[in-house]
Amino acid sequence: MKVLDAMAEILKREGTEYLFCFPTLDLIESVAKVGIRPIVCRQERVGAGMADAYSRITNGRKIGVFAMQAGPGVENAYPGVTTSYSDASPMLVLPSGYARDREGWPHMFTAARGYSNVSKWLEQVNDPNQIADAMRRAYTRLKNGRLGPAIVEVPGDVAMEEIGEIDYQPVRPAKSAADVVDVERAARALVDAQRPVIHAGQGIMYAEATDELVELAEMLSAPVLTTLLGKSAFPETHPLSLGMAAGSASWPAVHFMRESDLIFGAGASFAKHQMSANLPDGKALVQVTNDESDLNRNYHIDYPMLGDATLVLR
Repeated sequence: MKVLDAMAEILKREGTEYLFCFPTLDLIESVAKVGIRPIVCRQERVGAGMADAYSRITNGRKIGVFAMQAGPGVENAYPGVTTSYSDASPMLVLPSGYARDREGWPHMFTAARGYSNVSKWLEQVNDPNQIADAMRRAYTRLKNGRLGPAIVEVPGDVAMEEIGEIDYQPVRPAKSAADVVDVERAARALVDAQRPVIHAGQGIMYAEATDELVELAEMLSAPVLTTLLGKSAFPETHPLSLGMAAGSASWPAVHFMRESDLIFGAGASFAKHQMSANLPDGKALVQVTNDESDLNRNYHIDYPMLGDATLVLR
């Protein structure tokens, strides 16, 4: 089979239903043959946004896939990929690349060079027999840890080469719970707090931990606010909901954060950003995240927990 057909087969095994794309791409024909529906967009940024949105509405259970042509297609998709990167949204990006005999030519925009600082994982496949391993590495990053775009660039000549049958099994995510000592310390701090507030982020949605979050909030009678990206992580019709706190915030969210003695960041990065709420000084901070770079990033975290939000909240 051709490398393109192997890619289509791998996408099918990973449960891909749609390929968001912009012509001209031979991959479109290959995915259609295996029953994946191509959805052709009118502009690459739009297609990348569609793939990004698909991942978000499924909480990452199904990964949005976007493919585009080499050169101008890769250039035009850049804003969509950076949005996925900034918002930690999983998306598989499959740009075509220039043939290998053009590698290194000046003024030739490639994903391998242009996307290196806006992707969680980036790989250029120059050996056709490496396609299954490259896709496996990409999907592993898409399903574990802090999420973001993974990019596999396949030069046009590589894509058309013939290879043997592929050995590929779908990637399973690996989840880990926080250290039991860290959890016990954080739990004790939450129970002892007089006015705790829960600060929920989008990590709750990707962990599908809303039920656990509601149970904890009700157990503690703790009000809950969400970040902008975490909106809907906690039902806003719930009596304990404070709404959203971002660059602007609801008055209840501002009031309860100001009056709190402890803030619990559940699946939230606590990053200082123009679209996030600054935390008031003098509060004890508890945080659970699956990304070690979130811990102590902009605030000292008194009770850090590194692990999957669902496993920790349980």
